[in-house]
Amino acid sequence: MSLKAPERSVDPVDSGGASGTPKAKKGRDSGGSMVAQRRKLMIPFVGPALLFYLVLFIIPTGAAVWISFNKWAGSGPMTWVGFSNYTALFKDDLFKQALWNTLLLLVVVGVVMFVLAFAMTLVLRDMAGRKIARSIIFFPHLINALVYGVLAGFLFNPGGLVNTLLKPLGVTDPPQWLAQDNLFPLIMLTLTFMTTGYYTTILMAGVDRIPPYYYEDCAMAGANAWQRLRYVILPLTWDVFGVCAVLWTISSVKIFEIVWVFGGSSGSGIPPTQTWTAAVYTYATAFSGESLPAYGAATASAIISLALVTVLVVLIRRVMRRDVIEF
Repeated sequence: MSLKAPERSVDPVDSGGASGTPKAKKGRDSGGSMVAQRRKLMIPFVGPALLFYLVLFIIPTGAAVWISFNKWAGSGPMTWVGFSNYTALFKDDLFKQALWNTLLLLVVVGVVMFVLAFAMTLVLRDMAGRKIARSIIFFPHLINALVYGVLAGFLFNPGGLVNTLLKPLGVTDPPQWLAQDNLFPLIMLTLTFMTTGYYTTILMAGVDRIPPYYYEDCAMAGANAWQRLRYVILPLTWDVFGVCAVLWTISSVKIFEIVWVFGGSSGSGIPPTQTWTAAVYTYATAFSGESLPAYGAATASAIISLALVTVLVVLIRRVMRRDVIEF
């Protein structure tokens, strides 16, 4: 007598192989529906932001590019001059000086500021009352540049506080602190004072998220402050440092008000040309009031500044690209 094995019904949904196709199809359908839902949500959520970006940035930038290829006084017809505005800028010694000053602010002030910021981060991390100290060092960033201009006049004018304190020390002929040749170093010093606390606060926020046991391991291994910074803090806050570098790059190319406040006390009301940055050059070319406005050259200067920021940001992001360390 032969025994016949009972037939087993096969559920195509639960089985694999070729009979598992319906299950895979169901997964693809659900995944496709999720993607479709996300695309539907993109329009109401991202659409308004894209509209504002188009109206407030893309269209004005396109208009500025168009104006930069023309000679225009702000009213009346434009005269097409092609790349003449750009070639004239790179032949202009004043523009090259302004661009050089901008790069000096970017590199010199940036290096000094980040060195001080990391040093203050190491000091404040273990200090009692570090939250209060963080608020204090952040405060200079909130003060308007006009206040620093008034304070500089109070401190560094010939009869100011600095010269008064130097007299008892035997300094009878103090330097002319506010002379034109000394204004730009003074601006750099003031910018360092203004911005160090701001970036220190951001870096400290990144340091605060590092688990305490990393520092305990460093203490057990006998690591000093430099070794903690090199092997723990920098690798684990590299992404935060990269963001700070990008923010400073963008901010440094736009520096305007503090230069105008410190140097605008001359008779003409315009800062000395030794202190001009790219932003000051653009403004003075368009709105100086001393000659016919040259909006074509001014917008060409602005476009060059925009291109400079774009190139620097891309380079910084590429140089600082590293694998994210999870902890």
